[in-house]
Amino acid sequence: MKRITFLTVAFLTLLGLTKSTAQTLQSNRNMEELKLTEEWDKTFPKSDKVNHSKVTFINRYGITLAADLYVPKTTAGGKLPAIAISGPFGAVKEQSSGLYAQTLAERGFLTIAFDPSFTGESGGQPRNVASPDINTEDFSAAVDYLATRPDVDAERIGILGICGWGGFSINAAANDTRIKATVASTMYNISRVMANSYYDAADNADARYKMRKELNARRTEDYRTGTYPHTVMNQEPADDAPQFMKDYYDYYKTERGYHPRSINSGLGWNNTSSLAFLNAPILAYSDEIRSAVLLIHGEKAHSRYFSEDAFKKLKGNNKKLMIIPGAVHTDLYDRTDIIPFDKIERFFKEYLK
Repeated sequence: MKRITFLTVAFLTLLGLTKSTAQTLQSNRNMEELKLTEEWDKTFPKSDKVNHSKVTFINRYGITLAADLYVPKTTAGGKLPAIAISGPFGAVKEQSSGLYAQTLAERGFLTIAFDPSFTGESGGQPRNVASPDINTEDFSAAVDYLATRPDVDAERIGILGICGWGGFSINAAANDTRIKATVASTMYNISRVMANSYYDAADNADARYKMRKELNARRTEDYRTGTYPHTVMNQEPADDAPQFMKDYYDYYKTERGYHPRSINSGLGWNNTSSLAFLNAPILAYSDEIRSAVLLIHGEKAHSRYFSEDAFKKLKGNNKKLMIIPGAVHTDLYDRTDIIPFDKIERFFKEYLK
């Protein structure tokens, strides 16, 4: 036991986690001053049942995140259960995550919908970059913020991730024991699809090596020119394009879900953003999650296999998979007649009590 204690202290010292370092971290909370839009610019109507405001918080990489806070107007008093929400991958808080957050606030939860690092109104340079590590950390940073609010019960905090953020939410739940319940809606495993393509059609070393060569060549050119070219997202699909590409266009490029700050609505990802995912599977320890997890997916979604395979790896009797009859991937973005909010509410009330 003494040897284990000694090694633990030595390891923490190696990481620099001394008392003086901790004090420095606590005092160094100067957040980036973000330009936050004050007017209501969401893709969904404002509810008269909740109070809305903008908030900011900082993650462990020093990046300042912007979030919309939704607080129910009618409460029974005392501290509230809270939920942090983000996604889809390439979206902003004014789209799907905000809709989920506002709806769950109407049902009695204090909620935040946040923009991930490097995107939307959040800070971080260069822009429009994704990271398996930093984006998982974003969820834990949201928990940091919620756990220290005087109106939140720190023992009743959950998270909800949509699309690619469903995968990050499960990854966060595997690492952050403060998270008591996790919902992943229409989940993507971004590491898996980046490395293997859809349905693992390119799951081989040669295909990944080719991608790495191309992406690293782009890195050299980006550094040489001092620029970060972006991908082109969700162009109008051809008639013979897969149906899910048409569904994405219908959400991100039409009045239904378009938002000017959204990567998927037109800004595009940094061209080399996918490189990190080729080397970092995000669900490696999902079988060690002890808290409750609810996976929700559409019956007809092209991405359904991500949730089904993730569910197979989860352990314990507090893990659930719900398949929505007839639903496609993007139906769970904003179709309030299809999104099972009653089920989500019951799940969080059961495990955030």
